[in-house]
Amino acid sequence: MTAVPIIEIEPFVDVDVAAQFLVITRRHLLQLARGGQIPAHPIGAGKRRMWRFRLSEIANAISTDAHTRKRDIISAGSPRSRKEQSHG
Repeated sequence: MTAVPIIEIEPFVDVDVAAQFLVITRRHLLQLARGGQIPAHPIGAGKRRMWRFRLSEIANAISTDAHTRKRDIISAGSPRSRKEQSHG
């Protein structure tokens, strides 16, 4: 008989746990979730949705976003180098 692999599924956490993980207020986290700025999973319809989060998705989104911003800043160059280029 062959063994069946067990798949571990990361549980969802509520807004309080996710906010504590990010060290922000739950209100700010909900604003980010509603604005689509952070991975979130709404449950229910209408105005009073419950939001659930996966900490790995949040961590991945934050590290990806920080990397993108850093790359954009580096590619733009420093203000001094732009000034030198304009005065040629």
